[in-house]
Amino acid sequence: MILDHLDQYQTYLPLGERFQRAFAFLRSNDLAGLADGRHEIQAQEVFALVSRTAGRGKANSPLEAHRRYIDIQFVLAGRDVMGHRPAAGCQAQSPGYDAAKDLVFFVDEPESWLAVPAGQFAIFFPADAHAPLTGEGQVHKVVVKVAV
Repeated sequence: MILDHLDQYQTYLPLGERFQRAFAFLRSNDLAGLADGRHEIQAQEVFALVSRTAGRGKANSPLEAHRRYIDIQFVLAGRDVMGHRPAAGCQAQSPGYDAAKDLVFFVDEPESWLAVPAGQFAIFFPADAHAPLTGEGQVHKVVVKVAV
């Protein structure tokens, strides 16, 4: 898991071409003007999900993880609070991993909480169980999905 400010994007460019495309998208678009929904960057390898939504609170935000994608969760406006716990050893909720959605939810609780204000991002790798949108209030964010 990584927490950083978008101004530090160049630190993550050595992670490969997909990360370069992801950060180019985050830096070169009028993100505030993008409609909610999916925005293609590089077919199934890199795409963005834009949302404007209210925080769900800690009780309504279970830990989740992905196997095929890395999340770059960038907060445009508001303040997101995200839970984190290593996915290893977490117990999956029934029915388990959904391959079509690349998503598994866990019954475990986060070990730590991250306050992510506007202008910052969190990167969650497949080894990172995370619980986004656990705060309160409106959050405008872009989640860039980067294929592993």
